[in-house]
Amino acid sequence: MGKFASWLGASLGFTLGGPIGAIIGFAVGSFVDGFKLDGFNQEQIDYERGRQTQTRGRRRPQQSQTQSGDFEISLLVLASVVIKADGKVDQRELDYVRQHFVNMYGKERANSAFRLFSGILKKKVSVRQVCMQIREHMTHASRLQLVHFLFGISKADGNVTASEEEEIRKIAGYLYINQRDYVSIKAMFFNAVDSAYKILEITKSATDAEVKKAYRKMAKKHHPDKLQDLGPEHIKVAQEKFQKIQEAYEKIKDERGF
Repeated sequence: MGKFASWLGASLGFTLGGPIGAIIGFAVGSFVDGFKLDGFNQEQIDYERGRQTQTRGRRRPQQSQTQSGDFEISLLVLASVVIKADGKVDQRELDYVRQHFVNMYGKERANSAFRLFSGILKKKVSVRQVCMQIREHMTHASRLQLVHFLFGISKADGNVTASEEEEIRKIAGYLYINQRDYVSIKAMFFNAVDSAYKILEITKSATDAEVKKAYRKMAKKHHPDKLQDLGPEHIKVAQEKFQKIQEAYEKIKDERGF
C-alpha cells in the first residue's frame, strides 16, 4: 500500500479537487476502505468538488504548468470513458493502456496507475465536468495529446467503433479542441486516401506552397517541446504524433514530386 500511496500522493495537483478528485476518492475507496491520502479523505474530496461547483462560471487563470501526475490521472479518467463507450471492456484496450503506462513510467508506477484505473472503470463519469476541470488547468498542447491517446486506445482492438469515436469527439469538444485539430488527429489512425491532407489540415486542392505552409504550422503546433513541462516520458509519446505529421508531409511531397 505504501508504494501506491506514494505514487498517488505525488500525482495530486489540480486533480485533487473537483469531479476528478471525487472519482479518485471513489476509485481508491473501491479497494481500500477508509483510505486516507496525505490528510485528504473522501469527505474532504467531496467538499472540494462542491466548492468547485459553487465557483463554476468564474474565470480562473490557467495553470502555467501541468504536472505529469495530473496528466496521468486525467488520461486514466478519460480512457475509462472511451473504453466503456461501446458497452464492453475489451482486454486489448486494457492491455494498450497498461503497456502505454509501462512504456512511459516503468512497470512499478504503471502497476499503481492501473490499480487506480480498475477502480475508475467502476465509476460513472460526468465527461463535461471532468473536461471543464482539465481545460482550466491544462495547456492546449497537452489537451491535444490527450485526444491522440484516446484514439490510440479505441484503435487497440483494431477497430474504432462509432460509439467510441462519438465519445472522443464529445471529449474533444469539451476540451475546446476545434474541429480541424480533431479531424487531423483522427486521420493519424485511419488509412484513408486523403489522410495525409487531413493530418496537415488542408485539402487536395491546396497548392504546393500551401502544403509547405501547413506542414510548418502543424510541426510548430505539435512539436514535442511543447510538452516539456510534463517530463521526458511524455516527450517520447509526443514524438510519435510528430512523426505522423512528418510522414504525411513526405507522402504528399512524393505524390507531387516537389
